Amino acid sequence: MLDMRRREFISLLGGAMAWPLAARGQQGERVRRIGVLMNLAADDAESQRRVTGFVQALQGLGWTDGRNVKIDYRWGAGEMELYRRYAAELLALAPDVILATSTPVVEVLRGLTRTVPIVFLQVADPVGAGFVESLAHPGGNVTGFSPVEYGFSAKWLELLREIAPPVKRVGVLRDPTNAAGIGQLAALQSVAPSFGVELRVVGMLDADEIERGVGAFARASNGGLIVTAIPLTAVHRALIVTLAAKHRLPAVYPFRFFAVSGGLISYGADSIEPYRRAAGYVDRIFKGEKPADLPVQAPTKYELVINMKTAKALGLTVPLALLARADEVIE
Repeated sequence: MLDMRRREFISLLGGAMAWPLAARGQQGERVRRIGVLMNLAADDAESQRRVTGFVQALQGLGWTDGRNVKIDYRWGAGEMELYRRYAAELLALAPDVILATSTPVVEVLRGLTRTVPIVFLQVADPVGAGFVESLAHPGGNVTGFSPVEYGFSAKWLELLREIAPPVKRVGVLRDPTNAAGIGQLAALQSVAPSFGVELRVVGMLDADEIERGVGAFARASNGGLIVTAIPLTAVHRALIVTLAAKHRLPAVYPFRFFAVSGGLISYGADSIEPYRRAAGYVDRIFKGEKPADLPVQAPTKYELVINMKTAKALGLTVPLALLARADEVIE
């Protein structure tokens, strides 16, 4: 009986000693912390695709949420007040790096920290915004991935005229408070005469202004829309696509997810791939590299997507040459 108790005690002691050893082994690996501040809503399908791309790429690099990294998410849904609140919340958690989507989000974060590393996405002009000294040498605590150059806007006008030749008036949806929208409009204005079209600005500070602006623009004939690559157009894309259909306005959009939502045609950078690539920058920052030394990267893949169902509803015949160039045709 005594030997049995001795064996039980030794077994219990061994287990008790083994537990802290195992715990120390788990605790020996520092758990890193990532703050993620998205410009869309949490229940937006595009948000989930972006986050999934980022997390999967992180896992491929050896970082697993809940094991050696903790990811804290916040969703701004296009609201500046939410950006400010959530930026402060995330910084209070002492993250090792913040993943930030859109120019307004980075502006808010930059106003709160010049030391915490920030990897941005969907920022069209980081130099003009003052986030980085140059694309090749950011020089501060910010670097990331830009979705489009301003000159790219001319391609949207070319596509609009190709898919809807009668268009003579083009409404440009842009946010006057967003520098990227201003830059894209300027690029469009510089090429509009060569396409024989008249541009009209359609403001979009909120949903009501979008509805009023598009409705007013649609009262005259031969109109079409160009939707700029800014946060508010992504947030309000369901409304914009609905209004374009209601007023029978051919429209060109900056990303695939607009065409998936029912938009006529989109041309722009792959919106998910940068999140996968951003995981690589986060990994490098974790391993000691500084944002100042990581160059801002341009898109590596562009997508032309045509929604044939929407084209038919608008009575448009899509040119075969345009269909042949499409990366995806939605029937």
